[in-house]
Amino acid sequence: MKTKSKAIGEAVPRRELTLFDEMDRAFDNLMRRGWHHGWMHPFREMWPEWGRLEETLEMTPRVDVIDREEEILVRAEVPGVEKKDLDVELSGQLLTLKGERKHEETEEKGTYYRSEIARGSFTRSIRLPEGVELEQAKADFKDGVLEIHLPKTEKTERRRIEVQ
Repeated sequence: MKTKSKAIGEAVPRRELTLFDEMDRAFDNLMRRGWHHGWMHPFREMWPEWGRLEETLEMTPRVDVIDREEEILVRAEVPGVEKKDLDVELSGQLLTLKGERKHEETEEKGTYYRSEIARGSFTRSIRLPEGVELEQAKADFKDGVLEIHLPKTEKTERRRIEVQ
């Protein structure tokens, strides 16, 4: 008896799963509906207002905190946010980013009319390490990326450790 099998290590394109994708997968496993019913999204159908929760999660900016020798650099992706709608606050060792996205798109062609309005606000707080000059902090915003430069009070020495 011969069986078909896929080659191990074959590249399979993947996308990031959303909260609803995870919930649908759990529901599928729980109810043993099988792959052929995967097009159904019960949580989206039962609670459509949860779509707003997913949008809120998508609005939260992704952040990198980079520890350099002389500074801490915080980079946040905030596409669709204008400079005037950004607020950066430092309170002790807590950096808080606040912003609001406002986007309106309208298209009209003959009897066809489409209007999409996307609005929402976000708040993201990041605990900073000790030894940062909060009074010397500077923020730059360009092309949807917010960069906050926080000089260190003392330069940190880096040393390589051999992995055994």
